[in-house]
Amino acid sequence: MSGLSQLIGNRIRGFRKMQRLSQGELAERCGLHPAYIGQLERGEKNATLESIQSICRGLQITMDQLFYGIASDDSPAGDFNVTEQIGLLLDGLDTPEQMAVYHMILEALKLRS
Repeated sequence: MSGLSQLIGNRIRGFRKMQRLSQGELAERCGLHPAYIGQLERGEKNATLESIQSICRGLQITMDQLFYGIASDDSPAGDFNVTEQIGLLLDGLDTPEQMAVYHMILEALKLRS
């Protein structure tokens, strides 16, 4: 498959793992087969727009978040940027939830030293 299919698959996997969902759990949320989710994540299948919409709903993200920064060509702008993705996830939270995530990050950073 194309590099774009692989990029979208990697993003789906990244969002799924950030939410600690198995492929089966995501598939159940989306009404799709777990094998299909795996094929998409590996870039083996091209997703339909309907599947992408279902996956975004299942991940509770917008299609904008999934496709953020993907250029219309093969430029590096399509690379997955963790910082930007974290910011996009935080945008969907209210202030107390954002503060909770902020404090979790601070605690996690303390563990690295």
